[in-house]
Amino acid sequence: MSSKREKPQIDLDMLRHSAAHIMADAVLRLFPDAKPTIGPSVEDGFYYDFEFKHAFTEEDIKEIEKVMNKIVGEARPFVREELSREDAKKLFADNRYKIELIDELPEEETITAYRHGDFVDLCRGPHVEHTGQVRVFKLLKVAGAYWRGDEKNAQLQRIYGTAFASKEELEKYLKLLEEAAKRDHRKLGKELDLFSSLDDYGPGLILWHPKGARIRDAIEAFWKSEHYKHGYEILYTPHMGRAALWETSGHLDFYKEGMYSPMSVDEFDYYIKPMNCPFHIMIYKKHVRSYRDLPMRWAELGTVYRYEKSGVLHGLLRVRGFTQDDAHIVCTPEQIESEISEVLKFSLFMWDIFGFKDIKAYLATRPADAVGDPERWDQALAALKSAVEKENIAYEMDEGGGAFYGPKIDLKIKDAIGREWQMTTIQFDFNLPERFDMNYIGVDGAKHRPYVVHRALLGSIERFFGVLIEHYAGAFPTWLAPVQVRLLPVGDDFVKYSQSVADDLRAAEVRVEVDSRNEKLGYKIRDAQMNKVPYMLVVGAKESDSSTVAVRSRGEGDLGTMSVEEFKMKILNEITNRRNG
Repeated sequence: MSSKREKPQIDLDMLRHSAAHIMADAVLRLFPDAKPTIGPSVEDGFYYDFEFKHAFTEEDIKEIEKVMNKIVGEARPFVREELSREDAKKLFADNRYKIELIDELPEEETITAYRHGDFVDLCRGPHVEHTGQVRVFKLLKVAGAYWRGDEKNAQLQRIYGTAFASKEELEKYLKLLEEAAKRDHRKLGKELDLFSSLDDYGPGLILWHPKGARIRDAIEAFWKSEHYKHGYEILYTPHMGRAALWETSGHLDFYKEGMYSPMSVDEFDYYIKPMNCPFHIMIYKKHVRSYRDLPMRWAELGTVYRYEKSGVLHGLLRVRGFTQDDAHIVCTPEQIESEISEVLKFSLFMWDIFGFKDIKAYLATRPADAVGDPERWDQALAALKSAVEKENIAYEMDEGGGAFYGPKIDLKIKDAIGREWQMTTIQFDFNLPERFDMNYIGVDGAKHRPYVVHRALLGSIERFFGVLIEHYAGAFPTWLAPVQVRLLPVGDDFVKYSQSVADDLRAAEVRVEVDSRNEKLGYKIRDAQMNKVPYMLVVGAKESDSSTVAVRSRGEGDLGTMSVEEFKMKILNEITNRRNG
């Protein structure tokens, strides 16, 4: 038996929440005029928001860390205090943010504060026993933030940090951050000339540059082809519709804050669409439908527009205009389980093709404000659960996390460096079929209400592309690469032959370009590598005379000399099989 006493396990959220308090204490010791507002633990760390006229600098952050270490060394106990509403307001009288929070607390709720040393903060807790337990932490960055996330409110300064139980865990996390910074899709998007945003003329609106558009085209062509193979029909719908459509759908009742202002056309208000589903339903209603017509699987790469606050816009991951890989499945109650299973299989197939293997499902159940027959909810949830289990996907239950109009499955994927991204959504909808009075004629000759399933495999093309850039660190597999081959003539005498090889490859639908610049070969190779081109074909006298090319691979280096036909067969096989190499 070991004589070493095992260290007690410390809850990570509790540790990080305590670290936020220690940071606020340190800030006030250095900057007494700063006003602390809120400081929660969050995924991977913590933050605290401050009102302060002085802009925090990198040097300030270093000093705050030093003082935090001093507070940790003091090992001050965290002491819980219960306060009357009057005493709480007296205690925080000089901090309007705390007063606002106190005023919003229900009358029956116990008001608590936590104190360590001279520092006290309005807080529900809990915390670790004393400051000395928060030994492993790091402050990461400063960012702007609006009080309570509302851009109409005061702008604050948010200091982010993280804390762990061990130095090893912290070092591992910091290395992950370093790698994530290298893979940042905004950085790589600029370096590889893939996309940009209209920051001056339309924040959150994306410009797809030629190389980015090439990749998007490859994704969309594959997406459409596979949808036809899986029994879907492709739809195209307008970018806007009359207010009456959005009133019927309920968007103007429940989602108006996420929509843009109307435009008046022929004395009617038109809204730019935030979703595609009402248009799909209108197509359904153009004909009387029978049970024999179902299931109907309709898909659309439909561009939608949603108002996002400027502070949350983030490259391709959070935008105002985006293209949903949207689909709606209309089916009978008897078909739901098989349809959900089919969607899950389709989703897993797609993620495998794009190089994602680690996938987990989250099943969201009925919330308190749900609409629709509870029996239908139970049936739908059972179908979701059965399908997930049948496909042997790891899952967690998200109790009460469903939308008011139906249960759902969210699939989260892990990228190359282990980060989790929420992507696929399979959402039941008991609301729209009622609002639009959708029907089908059953076996009995009577009208019945169909089930409607909203489904997005990739989520949106923009967000998916951002994740894809970071997953591959910009080095896309050959089938997706914007430039699959670059020919590198060693001198002007070999440009003509290089162009003829390029024409041959281009005729076979290989994406190819010729680097005809008057530069040394080493420079051309380095440039191709920096642009993450999968194959470089070096052409000199020997290759020109023998109708060959000297092949270099981005991943494998020098592959030797091949005939043009031999290389063409090699790369076409790689493209056709969509290897992720």
